[in-house]
Amino acid sequence: MSQKLDEDSLYALKVAFSYMPKAIEVTRYEYGERTDKVLAEIETVRGVLLDNDVDPDEVFDEVNPDDAPNSSY
Repeated sequence: MSQKLDEDSLYALKVAFSYMPKAIEVTRYEYGERTDKVLAEIETVRGVLLDNDVDPDEVFDEVNPDDAPNSSY
């Protein structure tokens, strides 16, 4: 298991991740030969977030609550 990040580092990673493209958006047309590298980097960041008990799919809403869609519950 990897070492946990401090709160400031974890927040910085969340902000950076919220600006990264989603894996589904990474295409050979857009990224060319870098496609596999970009996908691997996205997975690396997702892994570190998961290791720190953060759901990567919820990061954008947490960092940008004003832009988060309203719940339908």
